[in-house]
Amino acid sequence: MRWILYILISIFFLFTSYGQYTDQINSNRPGASIGAFSVGKNVVQFEGGTEFRSYKHKSYNDSKVNANLFFLSVRYGLLSEKIEITYDGVYQFDKIENRLINPSVKSKRNGFLNNFLGIKYLVYDPFKKERKVNVYSWKANNGFKLRDLVPAVSITLGGNFIMEKENPFPYGNVFDELRKPLFFGIPRDDSIEPSFSGKGILATQSHFFGRWVFVTNFIYNRISTEFPEFSYILTLTHTINKYWSVYIETQDFSSDLYKDQIFRTGAAYLFNDDLQFEATFGTNTKNSPSIFFLNLGASYRLDFHKDVDPEFKLEEKLMKKEERMYKKGAKKAQKADKKRNKKARKKPNG
Repeated sequence: MRWILYILISIFFLFTSYGQYTDQINSNRPGASIGAFSVGKNVVQFEGGTEFRSYKHKSYNDSKVNANLFFLSVRYGLLSEKIEITYDGVYQFDKIENRLINPSVKSKRNGFLNNFLGIKYLVYDPFKKERKVNVYSWKANNGFKLRDLVPAVSITLGGNFIMEKENPFPYGNVFDELRKPLFFGIPRDDSIEPSFSGKGILATQSHFFGRWVFVTNFIYNRISTEFPEFSYILTLTHTINKYWSVYIETQDFSSDLYKDQIFRTGAAYLFNDDLQFEATFGTNTKNSPSIFFLNLGASYRLDFHKDVDPEFKLEEKLMKKEERMYKKGAKKAQKADKKRNKKARKKPNG
């Protein structure tokens, strides 16, 4: 039971996933959190899928929304292993049933729930320094160490873009058209979301016991709008074997318009080094609205990364240094020869 205690201690003290290139795909899926590391320099990665989501709102006489969502993330490792450009979009098709009137009225809608473009930078990488392997002790290599609690840290900054003239889901609220000022004390016109707003994410990632990863995201969203939102995500992932992994996750939202707690769990299957499949289901803790969802997705990467052997890199560096020294010496010798020739020309014949 000692290992369970270690996990609990880690989660308690770390409200807190590799940035270097890895031989296998490094996906943010399944789950909603993002890892601290990038996909790797010159790697293009696609993470997408579909989700069924069902909402029911007690405060609106159990009005319902049944939705199909399509999500897509595109990640590109730019310039170095520490930098990643990210696009993240979620588009929703749904049918809303308004039960505030009798008989109820149904209507169809579609629009973006999320449309984000940003850049991630790996601030700190505790795995950069390679750790020595103890060939005599499995426990020494795989046991818990306090240094495992030190997470990798990254910052993502970017913006939300609203493409439609009239987004049916302002601030992510799928029941916005039913909302009355009476319920929130907020005029209806104030629910119009600006076409651009800022977003920042602080992500941490810890690895321990060889097969456990703990990720935290602290998110400040819709910056500069009337209703900015703070949320956090905690994700614990366990690798069962070389193909399968499972995870549990909790996400908390807090703003003047919406507060909620969402729980997710699911599994991922590594088909090969560049392709992963996943499945997730989840629910929330309230009935205004209640939410249930199920999604299926996949992650695929185009790997244009080129490894550089450290010894070759060092050798190349030394060769360049020697070449510079040779050119410098040759230039100096050439200058000395010119000087001698000049003196020889000036010397009178005897």
